[in-house]
Amino acid sequence: MSTDLGTAEGIESRELVHFVTQQTRFALVNNILQHPEQLPSMYELEELNPSVSDATVYKHIQKLIKAGIVKEVALNDDQRRQGYPWKFYGLTEEGREFLEDHNLLAAEDTLQQIYETISDKPEKMVKYENAPRPDNI
Repeated sequence: MSTDLGTAEGIESRELVHFVTQQTRFALVNNILQHPEQLPSMYELEELNPSVSDATVYKHIQKLIKAGIVKEVALNDDQRRQGYPWKFYGLTEEGREFLEDHNLLAAEDTLQQIYETISDKPEKMVKYENAPRPDNI
């Protein structure tokens, strides 16, 4: 694919690398990569980032969406279940390609292994991890 996120948004590639690797945004990208389905809910992202406010997590996810790195995906109405999340956040195809091109995916396997070792997850987070996810992303 020849899509260049940098020029698509009028941002130079090195500026986009700097944008993505800002501490909170890079943590969120890593949270997406380490998630078992690579589609965490907002609640899961908030739980994985206790040092920043929920509003900050939301704001940075929105910035990553606007930059074309992350996409929001939702379950269809008939797939939604009460008490479970229905919106999830994953990398766009272009976002994954951009991260790959800039060697920012090197630790993907390690991140997933680390995530699997988290043993003190709140019950709600475990429930949300097992929530139905869109399969048409």
